[in-house]
Amino acid sequence: MWQRLSFRTQLFLPLGASFLAALILGGILLRIFATGQLADENEPARRSIRTIATALNDTLRASDNPQKTLDAFVQSLAASSDVHFRSAEGAPAPSPKDGMPNLRGVPQWFVNLLVVPDTDAAAPVLIDGRHIGDLVFLPDLSADLFEKWIGFLALTSLVAVLMVLTGIIAYVFAGSALRPLRHLGEGLTRMRRGDFTKPIPVGGPTEIRQSCAEANALAATLAQLSQDNRDLMHRLVSLQDDERRDLARELHDELGPLLFSIRAGTIALIDASPRVGNLGNSADEVLQSVEALQQTNRRILDRLRPLYIEELGLATTVQTLLRNFRKQAPHIILTDTIDPDLNVIDGPLARTIYRVIQEALTNVLRHAKAGSAHVQATIAGETLLIEISDDGGGFPADNAFGRGLTGMHERVRALSGSLSLLRVDERTYVRCRLPAETTREAQVNH
Repeated sequence: MWQRLSFRTQLFLPLGASFLAALILGGILLRIFATGQLADENEPARRSIRTIATALNDTLRASDNPQKTLDAFVQSLAASSDVHFRSAEGAPAPSPKDGMPNLRGVPQWFVNLLVVPDTDAAAPVLIDGRHIGDLVFLPDLSADLFEKWIGFLALTSLVAVLMVLTGIIAYVFAGSALRPLRHLGEGLTRMRRGDFTKPIPVGGPTEIRQSCAEANALAATLAQLSQDNRDLMHRLVSLQDDERRDLARELHDELGPLLFSIRAGTIALIDASPRVGNLGNSADEVLQSVEALQQTNRRILDRLRPLYIEELGLATTVQTLLRNFRKQAPHIILTDTIDPDLNVIDGPLARTIYRVIQEALTNVLRHAKAGSAHVQATIAGETLLIEISDDGGGFPADNAFGRGLTGMHERVRALSGSLSLLRVDERTYVRCRLPAETTREAQVNH
């Protein structure tokens, strides 16, 4: 649970708990020490009431009319709020809390919170040895309680101010620490996605600044490695194209004439020799085999190197590929959306687009068992979009990319593109995206 909280929450909760604990502790200490302090402050007055009672008793003994003297003394106490005369037959004197009519703005809950000590004191008053009443000291604690209330407010205000100041400092500190950490996290996310161009802002405490600098150095290293990898893959693809071209030339220049010679010789043999027994059938079979070899040779040449991209353009060559697919698989309904502007593309980019479409259609024909397929190749701004979809059975979950698509994936990565295989709404999609600017640079390097 604690680990799920944000950094600011983890920082503020202990601070808030500490200040709250300090406030509670202050209230407890105030409750404990206020009682003794109030008792100590009123102890001199309690001693004085006994002295006054002793003097009064002495005066009453010496007086000719003790009752009159006592009445005069009681009348003189009317101006005092602390000393009272309680007759022996009268009601008991009120408690100290009842003797606080004016609390001067002190809330009652605060008074109830404190333990008000028993500060009253009683001294007996005697006339002729007879107990007729008591002098009672009942102090007015409102001023003392007000002083304690002001102290409590000061303590609370101090804690609140410290809490606010500490919270502001912690918030600013957390922001200064979290901002570079957030930038660091965003930068690492970009690095994970393969974007090494935007550096991570270096800021915050020394440790975070060092981490950001190290992440930027790592991004620069990964960017260089990625560029080296693309260059290497581009050279490998170029070597593959060169090998395909050389092999296609050998097949065309060497095997093609040989097959033509065999076919021509077989036709001449058939025309010159009488068709006797199985000899004529054998000659026909040789002629059929030679024609099949020639067709196979042409298909191999088309797969090794599309000879007409440079002459006819990419869009026209792709349309030729689609026509051949329709002839080869008439049971599959093939639709297409081919952008005519593809004819302006040539070089490795054109061959890569052609190979992706060719390999995807080959998979549809061999493995998909599809009834319909669609080919789309368009230019959208600075991005080339190629998508081949079919309604077949899809692809194995553990082997989405076969050898052919794996090779296409490498060709696409060499041009800083992406190739993905998706299954959506009972249709399989092969999607390829190629950035036009990157591909132009690759074409220039090539």
